[in-house]
Amino acid sequence: MLSSSRRSAVGRIVAVCTTSFAGLLWPMRGWAAWPKAAFDAKTSREVVDQLYPGATAEKTTAIRIVAPDLAENGGIVPITVVSTLPGIQTITILAEENPRALTSTYTLGPRARTPLSVRVKLAKTQDVTVVAKTQDNKVYTASHRITVSVGGCGG
Repeated sequence: MLSSSRRSAVGRIVAVCTTSFAGLLWPMRGWAAWPKAAFDAKTSREVVDQLYPGATAEKTTAIRIVAPDLAENGGIVPITVVSTLPGIQTITILAEENPRALTSTYTLGPRARTPLSVRVKLAKTQDVTVVAKTQDNKVYTASHRITVSVGGCGG
């Protein structure tokens, strides 16, 4: 049998845990800061203009996209971004033929390095483009063509 002070302490612990868990379920504005206008953009050019205003993306071989040439299922296509560029701050992955060109964008901390591995959904055969911004505010890009044999976004 629990004493009343022990029962009271257990009750407080349960209340704190329940309140904390409920707080995790409540949507908070700062948790999901995302570039809405970029995700709403229909073309890669519009996405780049939204995320990197005024920047001109330079093609480079310092970014390599490791992805299958033929994806059997467009619903889950593994993509790995490898780069030798120093000081990458952001990595953005674009799929022009998807209903929305922007698949994802990542902000890297000062000690983060590539490779960055993700899975994306591709509507159909298309070029997947990676855009990387470095700490000196230069923007670089690379592309890889992926042939999709079974539909992703479109079915």
